Amino acid sequence: MTITRIDPGKRLSGAVKHNNTLYIAGMTATTDTGSVEVQTKEVLAKIDDLLAKGGSSKAKLLSLNVYLNNIADFAEMNKAYDAWLDTANPPTRATVETRLANPNLRVEITAIAAVD
Repeated sequence: MTITRIDPGKRLSGAVKHNNTLYIAGMTATTDTGSVEVQTKEVLAKIDDLLAKGGSSKAKLLSLNVYLNNIADFAEMNKAYDAWLDTANPPTRATVETRLANPNLRVEITAIAAVD
């Protein structure tokens, strides 16, 4: 059994690779200003970075969970998501409304991807 921790920190790793699966922690924007579309673009860029570090890509995404602090932001979040998505290989996805740790953060996304 092989476990690799990517970008480990004090409380969590940015991602954990176990055998042929990459688990990406909840990613949020670095800054708590900006629209949900701007924050979503930043979060998706972080996910791209972790996918690359873990030996995966958007084409190998299996599942995403999107957490919005206001479900009214659903359409705006989807603008950024739809522009980023590999439409030939869409993952499963759930989107829920919830409070985030910082009330100014508008979106958090977790992901699971396959690794060759």
